[in-house]
Amino acid sequence: LLVHPRISGQYPLVQNVTVTEGGTANMTCRVEYNDNTSLQWSNPAQQTLFFGDKKALRDNRIELVHASWSELTISINDVTLTDDGMYTCSLFTMPVRTAKAYLTVLGVPEKPEIDGLTKPALEGDDITLTCMTQGSKPAADLRWFRNEKEVKGAKEVNASGKTFTVRSSLQLHVDRNDDGVAYTCKVDHVALAQTPQQATEVLEVHYAPRVQIVHSLAVPQEGQYLKLECVSKGNPSPDPVMWTKDGGELPDLDRMIVEGRELTFTSLNKTDNGTYRCEAGNHLGTSSAEYVLYVYDPPTTLPPSTTPPLHSIPPDPTRASDRTVTDSRDPNALGQHGTDHALIGGVVAVVVFVTLCLIIVLGRYLARHKGTYLTNEAKGADDAPDADTAIINAEGNHAHAEEKKEYFI
Repeated sequence: LLVHPRISGQYPLVQNVTVTEGGTANMTCRVEYNDNTSLQWSNPAQQTLFFGDKKALRDNRIELVHASWSELTISINDVTLTDDGMYTCSLFTMPVRTAKAYLTVLGVPEKPEIDGLTKPALEGDDITLTCMTQGSKPAADLRWFRNEKEVKGAKEVNASGKTFTVRSSLQLHVDRNDDGVAYTCKVDHVALAQTPQQATEVLEVHYAPRVQIVHSLAVPQEGQYLKLECVSKGNPSPDPVMWTKDGGELPDLDRMIVEGRELTFTSLNKTDNGTYRCEAGNHLGTSSAEYVLYVYDPPTTLPPSTTPPLHSIPPDPTRASDRTVTDSRDPNALGQHGTDHALIGGVVAVVVFVTLCLIIVLGRYLARHKGTYLTNEAKGADDAPDADTAIINAEGNHAHAEEKKEYFI
């Protein structure tokens, strides 16, 4: 910003200067016209720094850069916050004419620190993270990030002499999703344009395990290879896991192989049917899951793919466990499905057979009653001239009825 009086000529011209603490400030004073009159720089305490090219204050940080009839430039090295203030350039005419320039010294905020982190934190805890930085001028701004996403904190600013102390608090309700999450506090300040300051803390959260069983076959059949994996997630890691069948130990360790979290059946048979349970725990609780195994007969054709869902077990509050249980469909569902198809096919066959029988019987009935029937008038009508004669002829011919018998086949 150019600062000068509203008249030209003999009045000096100066500029405000902004510099970061520890840097170098160059103060320049110029005049457009000078008749060999001296220029002088003085500090906020009105102490003369330079009068022309003559140094007046014994301060090794202050040096002469350029001195002439139209310009006086000095430098202040390694500036401190005490150098901040109004500087005066004087032109010694009659009367003395002056111009003032403000030297702004930026206080560099210190590297932030994060307090309040408990290691490890427990799931369900409420904690408050506090980030603090000191020495900023003007007051710095603090920003929180959860991994790369910004979250809002509560800011507090306190003055300490010419600098400021800034705090920002972030309240958290800790759950298992916070385990391994990085919380970062960044300082925003005009003096840190090139070298941003930040601090990061990674949360470690301990929580009770959750367990589920993953199976390798949708429809297990005799002779097949089956692998059950007990997938457990907890911190600390719940290791090892324990496998049981129908509430007891595994019966056939030659075909049922336990390796770490996996239970492997080398060749399934009907004796393997039952409820298999895996259980895992740490110092915060225990969790379990179950898988109901039903071994089907090998089909002549590929059965439709059905995944037996897993049924749940309610958590046991006395053991502080968070039980994850898998569902299972009725193992007889596949057999019932085949029985339904067979029953429907049998009913259709019976209906078709009964229909054909009815058609045959009806045809024979109609064929047996097929023929020509004559009334009495018709029997004598062949040779009679009128109806009365036809009736008489018919009665006369009744005696010959045996000769006109009809035979039905």
